[in-house]
Amino acid sequence: MASSSRLFALTLAGAVVVATAGCAPQVEKPMPTVIDSPSCAKDSLPTRTPGKLTIATDQPAYEPWFSKDKPDNGEGFESAVAYAVAEKLGYARADVTWTRVKFDTAIAPGPKNFDFDINQFSITEERKQAVDFSAPYYLVRQTVIALKSSKIAGRKSLADFRDARLGAQVGTTSYQAITEVLKPAAKPQVYNSNDDAKKALQNGQIDGLVVDLPTAFYITGAEITDATIVGQVPQVGTPEAFGLLLDKNSPLTSCVTGAVGQLTEAGTLKQLEQKWLAQVAGAAELR
Repeated sequence: MASSSRLFALTLAGAVVVATAGCAPQVEKPMPTVIDSPSCAKDSLPTRTPGKLTIATDQPAYEPWFSKDKPDNGEGFESAVAYAVAEKLGYARADVTWTRVKFDTAIAPGPKNFDFDINQFSITEERKQAVDFSAPYYLVRQTVIALKSSKIAGRKSLADFRDARLGAQVGTTSYQAITEVLKPAAKPQVYNSNDDAKKALQNGQIDGLVVDLPTAFYITGAEITDATIVGQVPQVGTPEAFGLLLDKNSPLTSCVTGAVGQLTEAGTLKQLEQKWLAQVAGAAELR
């Protein structure tokens, strides 16, 4: 179910002071990363419109990935990530153009009308046959959701779930999160599908349901409106990874991946995740 992609690590080599007899010390220049190479300079990037960066997403664009269905406002996790990548590539906000493309259209083979698309695309080997992906900008977290009236609603620490009746779909990272991280005293309930698990939650057969964060946002926002996200579980197993989607063999892929890699190394993506998926969306991490 979950898939992974190697994080594209980009680091600058440390300056090395070289002393030679009779010569003053010299400092070697740092090794350039992909994003620092001339081919990744803004004027060298073969974008659809010279000097502009065209970014796509779906319509409507849902919270908390975007805000108010306005990807150009910079609010929401994916909008903020898109602008951070654009800035790394040398594009100001005014140089970014947004377009709307359906999810299934974006992942289908064929030429694209955008430079990259950001829309919670899971990186999979099957999809890589038709499109390119950047390095991951988000590793999907597992979460606990509960009815607002549940005894576990509002709990803040992992130890608080010792007496909870928890459930998850069989064979998933969500189930692994229960057995390896949450560790309730009672044996977790296992379901053949999330639909069965949701019914059990609504019927009071379990106190909490563990699902991935994107699913949790959808369940609590559209399906079970009297449910709430209790919190995010520390990373476990092999997480599903989201990447920026580009045309197959796009000349921009290495530069976009380089930008994502630098944002990862700098801690920027983690800060954006904390702001938009934890603080604003109310899905704090359980510790």
